[in-house]
Amino acid sequence: MPFAIFTDCGANLPGSLIEPNEIHVIPCTYTVDGESVDYDGVLEHFDCKKFYDMLRAGKVVKTALFNTETFIDAFTPTLQSGLDVIYIGLSSGISGTYHASTLAAAELAERFPERKIRTVDSRGAGLGIGALVCVAADLRREGLTTDEAADRLEYAVDHLCQYFTVDDLMFLRRTGRINTPMAAIGTLLGIKPLLWGNENGQIVDIGKFRGRRRAIDAIVAKYAEKVRNAEIQRVFISHGDCIEDAEELARRVRETAEPKELIICPHEPMTGSHVGPGMLALFFFGFER
Repeated sequence: MPFAIFTDCGANLPGSLIEPNEIHVIPCTYTVDGESVDYDGVLEHFDCKKFYDMLRAGKVVKTALFNTETFIDAFTPTLQSGLDVIYIGLSSGISGTYHASTLAAAELAERFPERKIRTVDSRGAGLGIGALVCVAADLRREGLTTDEAADRLEYAVDHLCQYFTVDDLMFLRRTGRINTPMAAIGTLLGIKPLLWGNENGQIVDIGKFRGRRRAIDAIVAKYAEKVRNAEIQRVFISHGDCIEDAEELARRVRETAEPKELIICPHEPMTGSHVGPGMLALFFFGFER
């Protein structure tokens, strides 16, 4: 049975990947100093520089969880049309959004017993979600069933590698990832962390480096250590308005193990507000997460 692929605006995908792959993106709203901003999840509609300049200027950006009704409203028309649904969402380790999707799926399963609704916890964010969405589209083109594709995606989640660094530790302090004294001292000394999306989908600090260049070196080293079959996969880089660093990281990734495709994107606003300007991230599939 054919299936539709759903994700949300945090998947960080450009329209060039959304439209030809027939991806359904659930839109969202965030606030800037209390003023609502609607975002449809298409990167071409996101002004990266304006957004990160607002953060640099001290604007307060807040995001909200999707509730169960949001997913019910999004999935219902597709189920009524006779298609199954696979939803790939933000890590349950950092948000309750995925849990809301599972509640919606359970309710809709009772209303549409002839349909399959599979929810996949990406245990990732940004292009960690987006990379899996692209895999789902590939599997659908190969003719896999809903359950076959969802099972393959669950396997892929265990091999999704997500490494990133940030420019200003104070943004992580605001979300409770590090304490205030450490953030203040780290910022003063130019300490840049290496952060990892772990097996539980949580953000973990796995290294601290003096200077930006050494943090980027550490990301490249993790790619060299863990990448699997680079020549047949897409590799993604996202950045918080630091395109030069993103291009430098891309060059070094290609020198290390040339991927089939390498895509650079601005980092979306839903988690961008938590990591701040200067965030630089690499997403790929490896021997292990």
